[in-house]
Amino acid sequence: MITDAKMSDDGWWSFSSLYGKSRLKFNENKSLGILDHQYIDEESSWNVPMRVVASGDFSEVVITLNKPDELSDNQFDQRISEISEMIVTMKNIIESGT
Repeated sequence: MITDAKMSDDGWWSFSSLYGKSRLKFNENKSLGILDHQYIDEESSWNVPMRVVASGDFSEVVITLNKPDELSDNQFDQRISEISEMIVTMKNIIESGT
């Protein structure tokens, strides 16, 4: 989904986003379904707890998004809307098998 994403030796992914140069690093324990990550762009920094929980033949993904201090309520609401759209797109890609 992010065509210019590149991972450095220290585990940080660098890429362009709507908010300029961005970086993302996972702090995961895949066997426990932990996909916590840090996301940093030119406007904000996020620590994002994320869990994948098995549910029969499927999995549930739980993401907690706390408003970074540097974002206004309106900016945060806009980001949540954009993240929601991205998650729906990712879900559709995964479910289509492409």
